[in-house]
Amino acid sequence: MSRAEEFEELRPLLFSIAYRILGSVGEAEDAVQETWLRYEASPTRPASVKAFLSAVVTRIAIDVLRSARVRREEYAGLWFPEPLLTDPYEDPERSAELADSVSMAALLLLERLSPLERAVFVLREVFGFGFGDVASAVGRSEAACRQLAVRARRHMDAGRARFEADRREREELAGRFFDAFREGDVAGLRELLAADAQMVGDSGGKAPLWGKGVFGAENVARTLVAMLAPFAAIGGVVQSHEVNGQPGAIFRDQDGKVVNTWTLDILDGRIQMIRAVINPDKLGHLGPVADAWAVVREAKQARRSTSPRTSD
Repeated sequence: MSRAEEFEELRPLLFSIAYRILGSVGEAEDAVQETWLRYEASPTRPASVKAFLSAVVTRIAIDVLRSARVRREEYAGLWFPEPLLTDPYEDPERSAELADSVSMAALLLLERLSPLERAVFVLREVFGFGFGDVASAVGRSEAACRQLAVRARRHMDAGRARFEADRREREELAGRFFDAFREGDVAGLRELLAADAQMVGDSGGKAPLWGKGVFGAENVARTLVAMLAPFAAIGGVVQSHEVNGQPGAIFRDQDGKVVNTWTLDILDGRIQMIRAVINPDKLGHLGPVADAWAVVREAKQARRSTSPRTSD
């Protein structure tokens, strides 16, 4: 097998490692490409191509993450990972770990870890690498990596939801939610939302956003209904779609361009959180991106034209 064939076989794994460390599709793809360039230029063939390439992509991702941390501290508003529609790497023996680790909630928990802790957690807990390979990848001793893994696991466990719905229950609840959303059913939405439900978004200051968020089942339900009718009136479409392994949706304008994505956090039979990614810089990998400001202007005009006139 040629180097190029070996690399392409491992590309899904390398991307999945890099994405979990970085939370960015574009940066993960760049890290994978840089890994190929280094492998292609290497004068020797490693004993384990998988271990070698995983180590290279991990080191690159750690370096990128360290510089990205500074930018994220200066980020306008909430920072969310770039939405991922499909994880290219599959491993039946680790399907639960892989699915859990790519959710928005898990990726945001990973943001609390240091770059080294994050890399060790991803390699060890998510992908099941032995501590020898983990140590080689991050340039630390096995003993140090064991300590990093313990700290990372403690941080992750402390932030996780105590009870999580199984996949079938989440999908069924999400289906009912989007049916009620499309029908403009405030009562139906309110029934599916947790009492302290939140709707929050990441616009990066580059797209319209509903303040710092919408809080409480009643407010969220009414906001959802108020936003859909004018969006639908201008040809907007809400396409239910799994996003980061969770029930979610892609919003598209009348030309099919991406406006934003949603993910739903579901716990105890209720929707706890709706996370929207609206920053156009984070949506380009999904296809052509809409001008969200123009969409909102058109929607407001549609709302005014369809609102009943009242008199004093």
